[in-house]
Amino acid sequence: MTDPTRRGFFRQVGGASVAAQSVSAQAAPEAACRPGFLDPRAGAHPYCSAAPASRPHVFVISVDMMSPDHWRPGRASATAMALPALRSLWADSVFFTDAFCTSPLCAPARAALLTGRSTYILSNNERAHDGHETSLRSSDSIFPEYLKAAGYDTRHCGKGHLGVQKFHDAFGENGDGWDRWDPPVRSDENYLAWLRQLGVRPQSYRRELRGMQQDGKSPGNSFGGWIEQSGGGAFPLEAQYSSFLAARAVSKLDAALPAQRPVYLQLDFFDPHQPFSIPAGFEERERALRAALRLPASYVAARTRGFRADATLPRVYEFYRRYWGLYESTTVEDYRVANALQMEVVDHAIARFVGELKRRGLYEESVIVFTSDHGEMNGRRALVDKGVYLHPEVLRVPLAIKMPRSMGIAPRVEGQPVSHLDVAPTLLQVAGVTPSERLDGVSLLPLLQGRPHTPKPFLAECGWHVTANFACAMHDGRHLYAYNLADQPEFYDLRDDDPVNLAASAAPAHAAARAALIERMGSFLQADPRWVCYWSPFRVDHYGSLPKPGGDLQLKKQ
Repeated sequence: MTDPTRRGFFRQVGGASVAAQSVSAQAAPEAACRPGFLDPRAGAHPYCSAAPASRPHVFVISVDMMSPDHWRPGRASATAMALPALRSLWADSVFFTDAFCTSPLCAPARAALLTGRSTYILSNNERAHDGHETSLRSSDSIFPEYLKAAGYDTRHCGKGHLGVQKFHDAFGENGDGWDRWDPPVRSDENYLAWLRQLGVRPQSYRRELRGMQQDGKSPGNSFGGWIEQSGGGAFPLEAQYSSFLAARAVSKLDAALPAQRPVYLQLDFFDPHQPFSIPAGFEERERALRAALRLPASYVAARTRGFRADATLPRVYEFYRRYWGLYESTTVEDYRVANALQMEVVDHAIARFVGELKRRGLYEESVIVFTSDHGEMNGRRALVDKGVYLHPEVLRVPLAIKMPRSMGIAPRVEGQPVSHLDVAPTLLQVAGVTPSERLDGVSLLPLLQGRPHTPKPFLAECGWHVTANFACAMHDGRHLYAYNLADQPEFYDLRDDDPVNLAASAAPAHAAARAALIERMGSFLQADPRWVCYWSPFRVDHYGSLPKPGGDLQLKKQ
């Protein structure tokens, strides 16, 4: 048990400084552990800072809802896409092919990434029940706060979706941390001023994609599409919102550099999340993608059975299938092309930002992290977007970490399973900062350096979106088991690109792997009081698969 006293904290951080000092080749061996607090007046959020002689700049770039089709090795769609900026960055990085988020929704996923802890947030704010937590509490801490306390100039640009307080604490402002699911292309005064400067009128749709309502005829949800200027006229790439965010990030970087302090800058794009906003200039790319992309096999199967419910899946999938209304295969084809084009738009914006880092001589010795908050179904199971289900397609995320060249970490493709919970411990160790508070991930620095690495198990979960489905999932690197509290379970082979639910499979290999994951998950849930909400029903539903409990099953007997 952690000693909560100030004396106990000093004892803890004295030992923690040894690990922090070994972060880089430039770390000063004699660097002392300097204890501090994020809130010195209250003595809250203690940490130890054992500064290397030179702290690197750190840049975190995230996109919103990126399909594994856009990045996962071996997928035909990823091969067909034109992503030169990202491919160049990935080639300079350790690229993780099996990274996972902890939630398929924006706010919960971002909360876990920034805190390094499993989050109590289970919903985005636009659809949450009154009283549900959708923003981080003021008593929480996020890793940019520790970097700021350790001397970093911290800046942010783009989507926040976690409330105002933590962005103010970490970045000193919330001017760009807009707390909504869609981009403020008509309400962001800075963006509208940018358009006026370029002589471009606000966007309207030239060609808009829509699903259908359940009658199979009436127009349903808009997915956005191809844009033009209001009143007509081509909408240029440099005026699109992702281009604006990249330019704004560069201006924030230039405002920080004169202070000659290490910079932490977080650039959170909204794209390629729908509604899409594809500007002019991508006509040839659209033709190429239409020729290359194919419908997922599971969509074809859903269409063949007349979009009747799939009895092998929990009801939540049928709910979202009716919600999105993808009854026309041409709509799915258009969606997949538009989704890929939107990611190519983002690539142009990333090229601009990374290019400016190179022009300023910052690229080589900086840490750059690229990821997505969560995944996207992209037509599989007759679904797009994401929802409150724990399918591998919405839990997989790209993760690339480019380290300073002087650290001698060779770029490579890494297949070791990791999670978003590991990002905060990694960047804090790079900066020589050791918080006293619990982190649920583990630093990836040893793995990046090719040293022994022990991954930390974690739980993915979901709660409320356009419907409710309280569920949790765990994987072993090869299979994923999802426990839906009010419905049937799911079990997937993570090697499959269009996985089917194998929970009812009687194949001996599947049965053995499923039983091992159930037992592992039960041990995990039982050991941590945070998961009693799942452990209580899990042990009842899996009575025949777990060690038999003795005596009273009341909560006090956990």
